[in-house]
Amino acid sequence: MIITKNYKIEPSACLRNADLVGADLRGADLVFADLRRANLRGAHLDYANLWAADLRGADLEGADLRNANLNGADLRNANLSGADLDGADLREADLRGSNLFGADLDRANLSPLDRQAVNLSNFSVTNNNEVAS
Repeated sequence: MIITKNYKIEPSACLRNADLVGADLRGADLVFADLRRANLRGAHLDYANLWAADLRGADLEGADLRNANLNGADLRNANLSGADLDGADLREADLRGSNLFGADLDRANLSPLDRQAVNLSNFSVTNNNEVAS
């Protein structure tokens, strides 16, 4: 269990539609968490374990997801514009319909990625050998 700023969070937690704007969830264990349509704008999720989390329709604009584990996460239609995903593990994540406009994807592992199903406008990637072509 994680206790952070008045939030008690357990793995597989149901946080659907939660207002977590700016929440400090650094290193949180959110495996299998239900975060559908959650408002996580500006949230601090660096080093969080979001393996197989359901983030469909979540708003992660400007969120800090550096080195987060998003392996197998469902991010369909999520707003990741301006998010910092430097070093994040997005292997097998479903990003269909998601918005990565202006996101920092330096060193992120994005393989495999269906580039035609994701808005990758204006995103930043340097030194990334993990993007599938």
